Amino acid sequence: MNEIIYEGPFKDHIQSHVELKRAVGYKYDTDARHLKRFDLFTLDKYPCATTLTKEIVLEWCAKTAYEAQANQCSRASIIRQFGKYMDSMGMEAYILPKGYYPTEEQYVPHVYTADELARFFSQTDRCRYCYECPYRHLIMPVFFRMIYMCGLRVSEARLLKVADVDLENGILTIHHSKKDNSRLVPMSDTLTERCRQYSRQVHPYSPAETVYFPALNGQPMTITNVYSNFRRFLWRAGISHGGRGAGPRIHDFRHTYAIHCLKKWVEQGKDLTAYLPVLKAYLGHDSFEETAYYLRLTADVFWY
Repeated sequence: MNEIIYEGPFKDHIQSHVELKRAVGYKYDTDARHLKRFDLFTLDKYPCATTLTKEIVLEWCAKTAYEAQANQCSRASIIRQFGKYMDSMGMEAYILPKGYYPTEEQYVPHVYTADELARFFSQTDRCRYCYECPYRHLIMPVFFRMIYMCGLRVSEARLLKVADVDLENGILTIHHSKKDNSRLVPMSDTLTERCRQYSRQVHPYSPAETVYFPALNGQPMTITNVYSNFRRFLWRAGISHGGRGAGPRIHDFRHTYAIHCLKKWVEQGKDLTAYLPVLKAYLGHDSFEETAYYLRLTADVFWY
Protein backbone atom coordinates (compact mmCIF):
# COMPACT_ATOMS: atom_id res chain seq x y z
CA MET A 1 0.00 0.00 0.00
CA ASN A 2 1.08 3.65 -0.42
CA GLU A 3 2.86 5.16 2.56
CA ILE A 4 0.53 7.31 4.66
CA ILE A 5 1.71 10.82 5.44
CA TYR A 6 0.51 12.21 8.77
CA GLU A 7 0.23 16.00 9.05
CA GLY A 8 -1.57 16.88 12.29
CA PRO A 9 -0.22 17.89 15.71
CA PHE A 10 0.43 14.23 16.67
CA LYS A 11 1.97 13.25 13.34
CA ASP A 12 5.36 12.17 14.70
CA HIS A 13 3.82 10.16 17.54
CA ILE A 14 1.36 8.42 15.21
CA GLN A 15 4.13 7.56 12.77
CA SER A 16 6.29 6.11 15.54
CA HIS A 17 3.34 4.16 16.94
CA VAL A 18 2.59 2.63 13.52
CA GLU A 19 6.25 1.75 12.95
CA LEU A 20 6.46 0.07 16.35
CA LYS A 21 3.35 -2.03 15.68
CA ARG A 22 4.78 -3.18 12.36
CA ALA A 23 8.19 -3.86 13.87
CA VAL A 24 6.69 -6.38 16.30
CA GLY A 25 4.87 -8.21 13.51
CA TYR A 26 1.50 -6.53 12.97
CA LYS A 27 0.48 -5.65 9.45
CA TYR A 28 -1.34 -2.58 10.82
CA ASP A 29 -2.63 -1.22 7.52
CA THR A 30 -6.29 -0.76 8.43
CA ASP A 31 -5.48 0.81 11.81
CA ALA A 32 -2.94 3.12 10.14
CA ARG A 33 -5.71 4.38 7.84
CA HIS A 34 -8.00 4.95 10.83
CA LEU A 35 -5.24 6.92 12.50
CA LYS A 36 -4.93 9.04 9.35
CA ARG A 37 -8.57 10.05 9.78
CA PHE A 38 -7.82 10.92 13.41
CA ASP A 39 -4.80 12.87 12.17
CA LEU A 40 -7.00 14.93 9.81
CA PHE A 41 -9.55 15.45 12.59
CA THR A 42 -6.93 16.92 14.94
CA LEU A 43 -5.36 18.96 12.14
CA ASP A 44 -8.76 20.56 11.56
CA LYS A 45 -10.00 21.01 15.13
CA TYR A 46 -6.93 20.91 17.39
CA PRO A 47 -4.00 22.02 15.21
CA CYS A 48 -2.04 23.38 18.17
CA ALA A 49 -2.60 20.44 20.54
CA THR A 50 0.46 19.20 22.42
CA THR A 51 -1.21 16.59 24.63
CA LEU A 52 -3.80 13.93 23.89
CA THR A 53 -6.57 15.22 26.13
CA LYS A 54 -9.80 13.59 27.22
CA GLU A 55 -11.69 16.23 25.25
CA ILE A 56 -9.93 15.28 22.01
CA VAL A 57 -10.37 11.55 22.55
CA LEU A 58 -14.07 11.70 23.46
CA GLU A 59 -14.93 14.07 20.62
CA TRP A 60 -13.15 11.79 18.16
CA CYS A 61 -14.86 8.69 19.53
CA ALA A 62 -18.36 10.21 19.62
CA LYS A 63 -20.74 7.95 17.73
CA THR A 64 -22.08 9.32 14.47
CA ALA A 65 -25.70 8.82 13.44
CA TYR A 66 -24.86 6.46 10.60
CA GLU A 67 -22.29 4.12 12.15
CA ALA A 68 -22.74 0.80 13.89
CA GLN A 69 -21.83 0.35 17.54
CA ALA A 70 -19.07 -2.07 16.56
CA ASN A 71 -17.42 0.60 14.41
CA GLN A 72 -17.40 3.08 17.28
CA CYS A 73 -15.84 0.46 19.56
CA SER A 74 -13.19 -0.24 16.91
CA ARG A 75 -12.27 3.44 16.64
CA ALA A 76 -12.16 3.70 20.42
CA SER A 77 -9.85 0.69 20.67
CA ILE A 78 -7.41 2.14 18.14
CA ILE A 79 -7.20 5.51 19.88
CA ARG A 80 -6.90 3.76 23.26
CA GLN A 81 -3.84 1.89 21.99
CA PHE A 82 -2.39 5.13 20.69
CA GLY A 83 -2.95 6.76 24.09
CA LYS A 84 -1.21 3.85 25.82
CA TYR A 85 1.73 4.22 23.43
CA MET A 86 2.09 7.94 24.18
CA ASP A 87 1.86 7.27 27.91
CA SER A 88 4.53 4.57 27.68
CA MET A 89 6.82 7.09 25.98
CA GLY A 90 6.44 9.47 28.92
CA MET A 91 4.01 11.87 27.24
CA GLU A 92 0.81 13.17 28.76
CA ALA A 93 -2.13 11.35 27.21
CA TYR A 94 -5.66 10.39 28.16
CA ILE A 95 -6.14 6.62 27.97
CA LEU A 96 -9.73 5.69 27.25
CA PRO A 97 -10.83 3.01 29.76
CA LYS A 98 -11.29 -0.44 28.31
CA GLY A 99 -14.96 -1.13 27.59
CA TYR A 100 -15.85 2.57 27.84
CA TYR A 101 -18.44 2.15 25.09
CA PRO A 102 -20.96 -0.72 25.27
CA THR A 103 -20.49 -3.43 22.68
CA GLU A 104 -23.25 -4.88 20.58
CA GLU A 105 -24.62 -8.28 21.41
CA GLN A 106 -22.24 -10.87 19.97
CA TYR A 107 -23.33 -12.21 16.61
CA VAL A 108 -24.21 -15.91 16.65
CA PRO A 109 -22.90 -17.50 13.44
CA HIS A 110 -25.33 -19.17 11.09
CA VAL A 111 -24.34 -22.81 10.69
CA TYR A 112 -25.39 -23.87 7.21
CA THR A 113 -27.12 -27.23 6.98
CA ALA A 114 -26.06 -29.80 4.40
CA ASP A 115 -29.23 -29.00 2.46
CA GLU A 116 -28.53 -25.25 2.53
CA LEU A 117 -24.98 -25.80 1.32
CA ALA A 118 -26.18 -28.00 -1.53
CA ARG A 119 -28.79 -25.43 -2.59
CA PHE A 120 -26.36 -22.53 -2.36
CA PHE A 121 -23.61 -24.20 -4.39
CA SER A 122 -26.19 -25.36 -6.93
CA GLN A 123 -27.03 -21.69 -7.51
CA THR A 124 -23.37 -20.76 -7.97
CA ASP A 125 -23.21 -23.46 -10.66
CA ARG A 126 -26.05 -21.69 -12.45
CA CYS A 127 -24.26 -18.35 -12.50
CA ARG A 128 -24.52 -16.90 -16.00
CA TYR A 129 -21.93 -15.34 -18.25
CA CYS A 130 -21.66 -11.55 -17.90
CA TYR A 131 -19.81 -9.52 -20.53
CA GLU A 132 -18.85 -6.92 -17.89
CA CYS A 133 -17.12 -9.64 -15.85
CA PRO A 134 -16.48 -12.45 -18.35
CA TYR A 135 -15.11 -14.97 -15.83
CA ARG A 136 -17.81 -14.52 -13.20
CA HIS A 137 -19.71 -17.70 -14.11
CA LEU A 138 -16.48 -19.69 -13.80
CA ILE A 139 -15.23 -17.98 -10.64
CA MET A 140 -18.29 -18.18 -8.39
CA PRO A 141 -18.68 -21.99 -8.19
CA VAL A 142 -15.01 -22.38 -7.21
CA PHE A 143 -14.66 -19.27 -5.06
CA PHE A 144 -17.47 -20.02 -2.62
CA ARG A 145 -16.69 -23.74 -2.45
CA MET A 146 -13.09 -22.87 -1.59
CA ILE A 147 -14.18 -20.60 1.27
CA TYR A 148 -16.30 -23.36 2.79
CA MET A 149 -14.17 -26.41 1.99
CA CYS A 150 -10.93 -24.77 3.16
CA GLY A 151 -12.37 -22.60 5.92
CA LEU A 152 -10.90 -19.47 4.37
CA ARG A 153 -11.56 -15.85 5.22
CA VAL A 154 -13.05 -13.94 2.28
CA SER A 155 -9.95 -11.79 1.85
CA GLU A 156 -7.74 -14.88 1.78
CA ALA A 157 -9.64 -16.25 -1.22
CA ARG A 158 -9.99 -12.86 -2.95
CA LEU A 159 -6.27 -12.12 -2.86
CA LEU A 160 -4.96 -15.49 -4.04
CA LYS A 161 -2.46 -15.39 -6.91
CA VAL A 162 -1.94 -18.10 -9.53
CA ALA A 163 1.33 -19.06 -7.82
CA ASP A 164 -0.55 -19.62 -4.54
CA VAL A 165 -2.66 -22.45 -5.95
CA ASP A 166 -0.58 -25.65 -6.25
CA LEU A 167 -2.65 -27.77 -8.60
CA GLU A 168 -0.25 -30.70 -8.52
CA ASN A 169 -0.27 -31.20 -4.74
CA GLY A 170 -3.62 -29.55 -3.99
CA ILE A 171 -2.27 -26.94 -1.58
CA LEU A 172 -3.10 -23.24 -1.17
CA THR A 173 -0.50 -20.80 0.13
CA ILE A 174 -2.06 -18.00 2.18
CA HIS A 175 0.19 -14.96 2.52
CA HIS A 176 -0.01 -12.15 5.09
CA SER A 177 -3.46 -12.92 6.42
CA LYS A 178 -4.88 -11.76 9.77
CA LYS A 179 -2.11 -10.49 12.06
CA ASP A 180 0.25 -10.99 9.10
CA ASN A 181 0.22 -14.79 9.45
CA SER A 182 0.91 -17.10 6.50
CA ARG A 183 0.07 -20.78 6.18
CA LEU A 184 -0.38 -23.76 3.83
CA VAL A 185 -3.93 -25.08 3.35
CA PRO A 186 -4.45 -28.53 1.81
CA MET A 187 -7.49 -28.91 -0.46
CA SER A 188 -9.68 -31.97 -0.93
CA ASP A 189 -9.27 -34.01 -4.12
CA THR A 190 -12.64 -32.80 -5.43
CA LEU A 191 -11.80 -29.14 -4.87
CA THR A 192 -8.34 -29.60 -6.39
CA GLU A 193 -9.91 -31.06 -9.52
CA ARG A 194 -12.36 -28.16 -9.74
CA CYS A 195 -9.41 -25.77 -9.51
CA ARG A 196 -7.62 -27.63 -12.30
CA GLN A 197 -10.64 -27.33 -14.57
CA TYR A 198 -11.04 -23.67 -13.66
CA SER A 199 -7.35 -22.93 -14.27
CA ARG A 200 -7.45 -24.56 -17.69
CA GLN A 201 -10.24 -22.17 -18.68
CA VAL A 202 -9.12 -18.96 -16.97
CA HIS A 203 -5.34 -19.25 -16.49
CA PRO A 204 -3.88 -21.39 -19.28
CA TYR A 205 -0.89 -19.06 -19.68
CA SER A 206 -1.20 -16.61 -16.77
CA PRO A 207 1.96 -15.34 -15.01
CA ALA A 208 2.49 -16.47 -11.42
CA GLU A 209 1.50 -13.09 -9.95
CA THR A 210 -1.87 -12.96 -11.74
CA VAL A 211 -4.90 -12.71 -9.45
CA TYR A 212 -6.48 -16.18 -9.30
CA PHE A 213 -10.07 -14.89 -9.13
CA PRO A 214 -9.85 -11.78 -11.34
CA ALA A 215 -12.43 -9.03 -11.64
CA LEU A 216 -12.23 -6.20 -14.15
CA ASN A 217 -8.74 -5.27 -15.36
CA GLY A 218 -7.30 -8.30 -13.61
CA GLN A 219 -7.79 -6.80 -10.14
CA PRO A 220 -9.07 -8.82 -7.15
CA MET A 221 -12.82 -8.84 -6.67
CA THR A 222 -14.00 -6.21 -4.21
CA ILE A 223 -15.76 -7.11 -0.97
CA THR A 224 -18.87 -5.36 -2.31
CA ASN A 225 -18.83 -7.43 -5.48
CA VAL A 226 -18.42 -10.69 -3.58
CA TYR A 227 -21.20 -9.77 -1.16
CA SER A 228 -23.67 -8.81 -3.90
CA ASN A 229 -23.13 -12.17 -5.59
CA PHE A 230 -23.45 -13.96 -2.25
CA ARG A 231 -26.80 -12.31 -1.50
CA ARG A 232 -28.11 -13.18 -4.97
CA PHE A 233 -27.18 -16.86 -4.60
CA LEU A 234 -28.58 -16.92 -1.08
CA TRP A 235 -31.93 -15.55 -2.27
CA ARG A 236 -32.13 -17.94 -5.22
CA ALA A 237 -31.31 -20.85 -2.91
CA GLY A 238 -34.27 -19.93 -0.72
CA ILE A 239 -32.12 -19.19 2.34
CA SER A 240 -33.65 -16.27 4.21
CA HIS A 241 -31.52 -13.35 5.30
CA GLY A 242 -32.29 -11.50 8.52
CA GLY A 243 -31.10 -8.09 7.35
CA ARG A 244 -28.04 -6.04 8.19
CA GLY A 245 -26.03 -7.56 11.02
CA ALA A 246 -28.31 -10.60 11.28
CA GLY A 247 -26.82 -12.96 8.70
CA PRO A 248 -26.26 -15.43 7.26
CA ARG A 249 -22.87 -14.03 6.28
CA ILE A 250 -20.16 -15.21 3.91
CA HIS A 251 -17.87 -15.64 6.94
CA ASP A 252 -20.35 -18.17 8.31
CA PHE A 253 -19.07 -20.66 5.72
CA ARG A 254 -15.78 -20.61 7.64
CA HIS A 255 -17.62 -21.10 10.94
CA THR A 256 -19.62 -23.94 9.40
CA TYR A 257 -16.46 -25.64 8.14
CA ALA A 258 -14.88 -25.57 11.62
CA ILE A 259 -18.03 -26.85 13.33
CA HIS A 260 -18.48 -29.64 10.79
CA CYS A 261 -14.86 -30.71 11.33
CA LEU A 262 -15.31 -30.92 15.09
CA LYS A 263 -18.60 -32.78 14.76
CA LYS A 264 -17.03 -35.33 12.41
CA TRP A 265 -14.08 -35.90 14.74
CA VAL A 266 -16.36 -36.39 17.73
CA GLU A 267 -18.45 -38.92 15.80
CA GLN A 268 -15.24 -40.72 14.81
CA GLY A 269 -14.12 -40.88 18.43
CA LYS A 270 -11.10 -38.62 17.88
CA ASP A 271 -9.30 -37.01 20.81
CA LEU A 272 -10.11 -33.30 20.36
CA THR A 273 -7.16 -32.24 22.51
CA ALA A 274 -4.94 -33.72 19.80
CA TYR A 275 -6.98 -32.43 16.86
CA LEU A 276 -7.64 -28.86 18.02
CA PRO A 277 -4.04 -27.82 17.22
CA VAL A 278 -4.59 -29.17 13.68
CA LEU A 279 -7.72 -27.06 13.26
CA LYS A 280 -5.94 -24.05 14.77
CA ALA A 281 -3.13 -24.29 12.21
CA TYR A 282 -5.52 -24.97 9.32
CA LEU A 283 -7.69 -21.93 10.11
CA GLY A 284 -4.70 -19.67 10.78
CA HIS A 285 -5.76 -18.81 14.32
CA ASP A 286 -3.36 -16.89 16.53
CA SER A 287 -4.48 -18.52 19.78
CA PHE A 288 -6.19 -21.68 21.02
CA GLU A 289 -8.93 -19.50 22.50
CA GLU A 290 -10.09 -18.63 18.97
CA THR A 291 -10.29 -22.30 18.01
CA ALA A 292 -11.87 -23.46 21.27
CA TYR A 293 -14.73 -21.04 20.57
CA TYR A 294 -16.00 -23.57 18.04
CA LEU A 295 -16.30 -26.27 20.70
CA ARG A 296 -19.13 -24.35 22.36
CA LEU A 297 -20.78 -23.61 19.02
CA THR A 298 -20.59 -27.28 18.07
CA ALA A 299 -22.28 -28.26 21.33
CA ASP A 300 -24.92 -25.54 20.96
CA VAL A 301 -25.80 -26.59 17.42
CA PHE A 302 -25.70 -30.36 17.60
CA TRP A 303 -26.07 -31.56 21.19
CA TYR A 304 -28.41 -29.20 23.01
